[in-house]
Amino acid sequence: MQSRAKVSPDTIRHIVEEASGIAMAAFARAGGDLLVWDKIPGDPVSETDLAVDNFLRDRLGALVPDAGWLSEETADNAGRLDCSRIWLVDPIDGTRDFVRGRTGWAISVALVEDGSVVMGVLAAPARNEYWIAARGRGAFLNGKRLKASRRTSFPGSRVPTDALPKADIDLTVVEKPNSIALRMAMVADDRADLLATLRWGYEWDIGAAAIIAEEAGARVTDALGGELRYNKPRANAFGVLCCAPDIHAAAVERLRERAVRLSAGGG
Repeated sequence: MQSRAKVSPDTIRHIVEEASGIAMAAFARAGGDLLVWDKIPGDPVSETDLAVDNFLRDRLGALVPDAGWLSEETADNAGRLDCSRIWLVDPIDGTRDFVRGRTGWAISVALVEDGSVVMGVLAAPARNEYWIAARGRGAFLNGKRLKASRRTSFPGSRVPTDALPKADIDLTVVEKPNSIALRMAMVADDRADLLATLRWGYEWDIGAAAIIAEEAGARVTDALGGELRYNKPRANAFGVLCCAPDIHAAAVERLRERAVRLSAGGG
Protein backbone atom coordinates (compact mmCIF):
# COMPACT_ATOMS: atom_id res chain seq x y z
CA MET A 1 0.00 0.00 0.00
CA GLN A 2 1.35 3.42 -0.95
CA SER A 3 2.18 5.52 2.11
CA ARG A 4 0.53 8.88 2.54
CA ALA A 5 2.67 11.99 2.49
CA LYS A 6 2.69 13.57 5.94
CA VAL A 7 1.13 17.00 6.18
CA SER A 8 1.66 19.51 8.97
CA PRO A 9 -1.19 21.86 9.89
CA ASP A 10 1.43 24.60 10.28
CA THR A 11 2.47 24.09 6.66
CA ILE A 12 -1.14 24.50 5.55
CA ARG A 13 -1.40 27.60 7.71
CA HIS A 14 1.66 29.18 6.08
CA ILE A 15 0.16 28.57 2.62
CA VAL A 16 -3.16 30.07 3.70
CA GLU A 17 -1.34 33.08 5.13
CA GLU A 18 0.26 33.64 1.71
CA ALA A 19 -3.19 33.39 0.12
CA SER A 20 -4.40 35.93 2.67
CA GLY A 21 -1.89 38.40 1.28
CA ILE A 22 -3.40 38.04 -2.18
CA ALA A 23 -6.89 38.54 -0.78
CA MET A 24 -6.00 41.56 1.34
CA ALA A 25 -4.30 43.33 -1.56
CA ALA A 26 -7.57 43.04 -3.50
CA PHE A 27 -9.75 43.79 -0.46
CA ALA A 28 -8.27 47.28 -0.40
CA ARG A 29 -10.02 47.83 -3.76
CA ALA A 30 -13.44 46.58 -2.60
CA GLY A 31 -16.16 48.95 -3.74
CA GLY A 32 -13.79 50.38 -6.35
CA ASP A 33 -12.29 48.70 -9.40
CA LEU A 34 -12.49 45.15 -8.04
CA LEU A 35 -13.98 42.94 -10.76
CA VAL A 36 -17.18 41.27 -9.51
CA TRP A 37 -19.97 39.39 -11.30
CA ASP A 38 -22.81 37.01 -10.46
CA LYS A 39 -22.36 33.27 -11.07
CA ILE A 40 -26.13 33.11 -10.82
CA PRO A 41 -28.38 36.00 -9.77
CA GLY A 42 -27.62 36.91 -6.17
CA ASP A 43 -24.47 34.75 -5.96
CA PRO A 44 -21.46 37.05 -6.45
CA VAL A 45 -17.92 36.03 -7.26
CA SER A 46 -14.87 38.25 -7.66
CA GLU A 47 -11.59 38.03 -9.51
CA THR A 48 -10.01 37.47 -6.09
CA ASP A 49 -12.03 34.30 -5.45
CA LEU A 50 -10.46 32.84 -8.59
CA ALA A 51 -6.96 34.16 -7.91
CA VAL A 52 -6.91 32.70 -4.39
CA ASP A 53 -8.39 29.43 -5.66
CA ASN A 54 -5.67 29.08 -8.31
CA PHE A 55 -2.92 29.88 -5.81
CA LEU A 56 -4.18 27.36 -3.28
CA ARG A 57 -4.66 24.68 -5.90
CA ASP A 58 -1.05 25.06 -7.05
CA ARG A 59 0.48 25.15 -3.57
CA LEU A 60 -1.70 22.54 -1.87
CA GLY A 61 -1.53 20.30 -4.91
CA ALA A 62 2.25 20.34 -4.71
CA LEU A 63 2.09 19.56 -1.00
CA VAL A 64 -0.02 16.41 -1.50
CA PRO A 65 0.15 15.42 -5.18
CA ASP A 66 -2.19 12.43 -4.79
CA ALA A 67 -4.99 14.40 -3.13
CA GLY A 68 -8.19 15.24 -4.96
CA TRP A 69 -9.62 18.75 -5.13
CA LEU A 70 -13.08 20.09 -4.27
CA SER A 71 -13.50 23.86 -4.30
CA GLU A 72 -16.35 26.28 -4.75
CA GLU A 73 -14.56 27.99 -7.63
CA THR A 74 -13.29 24.94 -9.55
CA ALA A 75 -15.44 22.71 -11.76
CA ASP A 76 -15.97 19.43 -9.94
CA ASN A 77 -14.08 16.37 -11.18
CA ALA A 78 -15.50 12.95 -10.33
CA GLY A 79 -11.93 11.64 -10.15
CA ARG A 80 -11.76 12.99 -6.60
CA LEU A 81 -14.01 10.11 -5.53
CA ASP A 82 -11.13 7.72 -6.21
CA CYS A 83 -8.86 9.65 -3.83
CA SER A 84 -8.58 8.71 -0.17
CA ARG A 85 -7.61 12.32 0.55
CA ILE A 86 -8.94 15.56 -0.88
CA TRP A 87 -8.46 19.25 -0.32
CA LEU A 88 -11.72 21.01 0.51
CA VAL A 89 -11.47 24.73 -0.25
CA ASP A 90 -13.56 27.88 -0.23
CA PRO A 91 -11.15 30.59 -1.42
CA ILE A 92 -13.38 33.42 -0.19
CA ASP A 93 -16.21 32.35 2.08
CA GLY A 94 -18.47 35.35 2.53
CA THR A 95 -17.87 37.00 -0.85
CA ARG A 96 -20.73 39.45 -0.27
CA ASP A 97 -18.89 40.97 2.70
CA PHE A 98 -15.60 40.88 0.79
CA VAL A 99 -16.85 42.88 -2.21
CA ARG A 100 -18.62 45.38 0.06
CA GLY A 101 -15.47 46.08 2.06
CA ARG A 102 -16.75 44.35 5.19
CA THR A 103 -14.59 42.05 7.29
CA GLY A 104 -16.90 39.03 7.62
CA TRP A 105 -15.15 36.82 5.05
CA ALA A 106 -12.58 34.06 5.34
CA ILE A 107 -10.35 31.64 3.45
CA SER A 108 -11.24 28.06 4.31
CA VAL A 109 -9.00 25.03 3.71
CA ALA A 110 -9.55 21.50 5.02
CA LEU A 111 -7.83 18.19 4.42
CA VAL A 112 -10.21 15.24 4.22
CA GLU A 113 -9.14 11.63 4.72
CA ASP A 114 -11.52 8.73 4.10
CA GLY A 115 -14.59 10.95 4.37
CA SER A 116 -13.60 12.86 7.52
CA VAL A 117 -11.87 16.21 7.97
CA VAL A 118 -8.51 15.74 9.70
CA MET A 119 -7.06 19.27 9.46
CA GLY A 120 -8.55 22.69 8.95
CA VAL A 121 -7.30 26.25 8.60
CA LEU A 122 -9.58 29.27 8.53
CA ALA A 123 -8.12 32.71 7.89
CA ALA A 124 -9.99 35.97 8.40
CA PRO A 125 -7.13 38.37 7.60
CA ALA A 126 -9.29 41.51 7.62
CA ARG A 127 -9.94 40.65 11.29
CA ASN A 128 -6.41 39.40 11.97
CA GLU A 129 -7.83 36.01 12.94
CA TYR A 130 -6.14 32.73 11.99
CA TRP A 131 -7.80 29.53 13.15
CA ILE A 132 -6.19 26.09 12.99
CA ALA A 133 -7.13 22.57 14.08
CA ALA A 134 -6.01 18.98 13.58
CA ARG A 135 -7.89 15.88 14.65
CA GLY A 136 -7.02 15.02 18.24
CA ARG A 137 -4.71 18.03 18.68
CA GLY A 138 -7.12 20.80 19.66
CA ALA A 139 -8.09 24.05 17.98
CA PHE A 140 -6.33 27.40 18.18
CA LEU A 141 -6.99 31.03 17.30
CA ASN A 142 -3.82 33.08 16.82
CA GLY A 143 -2.02 30.51 18.99
CA LYS A 144 -4.60 30.50 21.81
CA ARG A 145 -6.23 27.15 22.55
CA LEU A 146 -9.98 27.37 22.03
CA LYS A 147 -12.72 26.22 24.37
CA ALA A 148 -16.15 26.18 22.77
CA SER A 149 -19.37 27.30 24.39
CA ARG A 150 -20.48 25.11 27.28
CA ARG A 151 -23.98 26.50 27.53
CA THR A 152 -26.46 24.08 29.11
CA SER A 153 -29.76 25.97 28.71
CA PHE A 154 -31.19 26.36 25.20
CA PRO A 155 -33.30 29.51 25.83
CA GLY A 156 -31.08 32.57 25.66
CA SER A 157 -28.49 30.88 23.44
CA ARG A 158 -26.40 33.35 21.43
CA VAL A 159 -27.00 33.01 17.68
CA PRO A 160 -25.12 34.91 14.93
CA THR A 161 -28.04 36.12 12.83
CA ASP A 162 -29.61 39.29 11.47
CA ALA A 163 -33.00 38.63 13.06
CA LEU A 164 -34.84 35.82 14.81
CA PRO A 165 -38.14 34.28 13.63
CA LYS A 166 -41.00 34.38 16.13
CA ALA A 167 -40.47 30.69 16.94
CA ASP A 168 -36.96 31.50 18.21
CA ILE A 169 -37.56 34.77 19.99
CA ASP A 170 -36.21 33.24 23.22
CA LEU A 171 -32.71 33.20 21.71
CA THR A 172 -30.16 36.04 21.68
CA VAL A 173 -28.85 37.78 18.55
CA VAL A 174 -25.10 38.37 18.18
CA GLU A 175 -22.95 39.60 15.27
CA LYS A 176 -23.41 37.75 11.97
CA PRO A 177 -20.45 37.74 9.56
CA ASN A 178 -21.39 36.74 6.01
CA SER A 179 -19.04 33.75 6.19
CA ILE A 180 -20.80 30.70 7.62
CA ALA A 181 -17.38 29.32 8.55
CA LEU A 182 -16.74 32.35 10.75
CA ARG A 183 -20.14 31.93 12.40
CA MET A 184 -19.23 28.34 13.27
CA ALA A 185 -15.85 29.52 14.53
CA MET A 186 -17.67 31.92 16.86
CA VAL A 187 -19.09 28.86 18.64
CA ALA A 188 -15.56 27.43 18.88
CA ASP A 189 -14.39 30.66 20.54
CA ASP A 190 -17.41 30.92 22.88
CA ARG A 191 -18.70 34.06 21.16
CA ALA A 192 -21.87 32.20 20.19
CA ASP A 193 -23.66 29.13 21.47
CA LEU A 194 -25.50 28.00 18.35
CA LEU A 195 -25.21 28.22 14.58
CA ALA A 196 -27.89 26.53 12.50
CA THR A 197 -28.78 26.68 8.83
CA LEU A 198 -31.83 25.12 7.22
CA ARG A 199 -30.79 25.07 3.59
CA TRP A 200 -28.77 22.91 1.28
CA GLY A 201 -25.12 23.89 1.41
CA TYR A 202 -21.75 22.57 0.32
CA GLU A 203 -18.89 20.74 1.97
CA TRP A 204 -16.41 23.53 1.27
CA ASP A 205 -18.54 25.97 3.28
CA ILE A 206 -18.09 24.09 6.54
CA GLY A 207 -15.17 21.61 6.37
CA ALA A 208 -12.45 23.65 8.06
CA ALA A 209 -14.79 25.32 10.55
CA ALA A 210 -16.32 21.97 11.52
CA ILE A 211 -13.04 20.48 12.74
CA ILE A 212 -12.12 23.75 14.47
CA ALA A 213 -15.42 23.73 16.34
CA GLU A 214 -15.24 20.01 17.15
CA GLU A 215 -11.67 20.21 18.40
CA ALA A 216 -12.71 23.14 20.61
CA GLY A 217 -15.44 20.93 22.11
CA ALA A 218 -18.55 21.88 20.13
CA ARG A 219 -20.98 19.44 18.53
CA VAL A 220 -21.30 19.64 14.73
CA THR A 221 -23.93 17.73 12.73
CA ASP A 222 -26.31 18.26 9.85
CA ALA A 223 -29.55 20.13 10.57
CA LEU A 224 -31.33 16.89 11.50
CA GLY A 225 -28.61 15.83 13.94
CA GLY A 226 -26.92 13.35 11.59
CA GLU A 227 -23.22 12.79 11.02
CA LEU A 228 -21.44 14.90 8.42
CA ARG A 229 -19.41 13.06 5.79
CA TYR A 230 -17.18 14.54 3.11
CA ASN A 231 -16.06 13.77 -0.44
CA LYS A 232 -19.49 12.50 -1.41
CA PRO A 233 -20.63 12.23 -5.05
CA ARG A 234 -22.97 15.16 -4.41
CA ALA A 235 -20.90 17.51 -2.31
CA ASN A 236 -23.76 18.96 -0.33
CA ALA A 237 -25.75 18.33 2.82
CA PHE A 238 -28.93 19.67 4.31
CA GLY A 239 -27.93 22.38 6.71
CA VAL A 240 -25.46 22.38 9.54
CA LEU A 241 -25.88 22.59 13.30
CA CYS A 242 -22.89 23.73 15.38
CA CYS A 243 -23.48 24.29 19.06
CA ALA A 244 -22.56 23.66 22.66
CA PRO A 245 -22.89 19.90 23.26
CA ASP A 246 -25.49 20.19 26.03
CA ILE A 247 -27.97 22.14 23.88
CA HIS A 248 -27.63 19.98 20.76
CA ALA A 249 -30.63 17.76 21.48
CA ALA A 250 -32.82 20.78 22.24
CA ALA A 251 -31.64 22.50 19.05
CA VAL A 252 -32.46 19.44 16.93
CA GLU A 253 -35.92 19.23 18.51
CA ARG A 254 -36.56 22.95 17.99
CA LEU A 255 -35.57 22.74 14.32
CA ARG A 256 -36.93 19.30 13.45
CA GLU A 257 -40.28 20.24 11.92
CA ARG A 258 -38.80 23.05 9.85
CA ALA A 259 -35.83 20.92 8.82
CA VAL A 260 -37.95 18.00 7.65
CA ARG A 261 -40.22 20.28 5.66
CA LEU A 262 -37.40 22.21 3.99
CA SER A 263 -35.12 19.21 3.35
CA ALA A 264 -37.88 17.54 1.33
CA GLY A 265 -37.13 20.03 -1.43
CA GLY A 266 -33.85 18.27 -2.23
CA GLY A 267 -30.52 19.88 -3.01
